[in-house]
Amino acid sequence: MKSRLSERGQITIPKKIRDRLGLRAGQEIDFETRNGILIGRKALQQNDPVSDVTGILEGIDVDQALKESRGPKWSKRLDANGS
Repeated sequence: MKSRLSERGQITIPKKIRDRLGLRAGQEIDFETRNGILIGRKALQQNDPVSDVTGILEGIDVDQALKESRGPKWSKRLDANGS
């Protein structure tokens, strides 16, 4: 299959190849050259640890959860060592 390079350096990946690789609009493609050959690969999804957990605490009162996790304030009376 062939595709023509545009004036702006863009190419269209033929539909059969897009379908076979599961490529969708916005998908990143990694390019490299090897011995004069252009190689394009579907980029692996890089998981962002922050994005992975965003929204998992829906419906939770964060202030209340923090109070519960921290326990009571420190006091000499409650401190077993007395210091």
